Amino acid sequence: MLNISGIHEGYVLDHIKAGMSLKIYHDLKLDESDYTVAVIMNARSNKMGFKDIIKIECPIDAVDIDLLGYIDRNITVNVIKADEIVDKHRLSLPTEVRNVIKCKNPRCISSIEQELPQIFILTDEEKGIYRCKYCEEKFMRN
Repeated sequence: MLNISGIHEGYVLDHIKAGMSLKIYHDLKLDESDYTVAVIMNARSNKMGFKDIIKIECPIDAVDIDLLGYIDRNITVNVIKADEIVDKHRLSLPTEVRNVIKCKNPRCISSIEQELPQIFILTDEEKGIYRCKYCEEKFMRN
């Protein structure tokens, strides 16, 4: 049996669709951090059949958890402090998404200036529509 120890402070991301944890790992830029991260893939789940789990040992507020609302609002975010779950975040669509969506407009300044961040603003929460901050190009979340 697989045994992953608990964490003292950080996050446990649960109920991730099976196979999505590595995308989340990269989108949260955990590959660029020095935090201890455990990625559990295809764990059995009574509710989902199979799921992924990510445990992140890090200071609270060190990871942009709001981004998870864009990826999948069904992910459970458990906040851990002193080895205990102290909060569970409910996810919603973030008002701004940075460097996850790429503008498809070839004339957009974010397509030309590579160091410029790709910033999309939520314009219609009901339909999940985001617009590029620079050129207003529309992007619909699936």
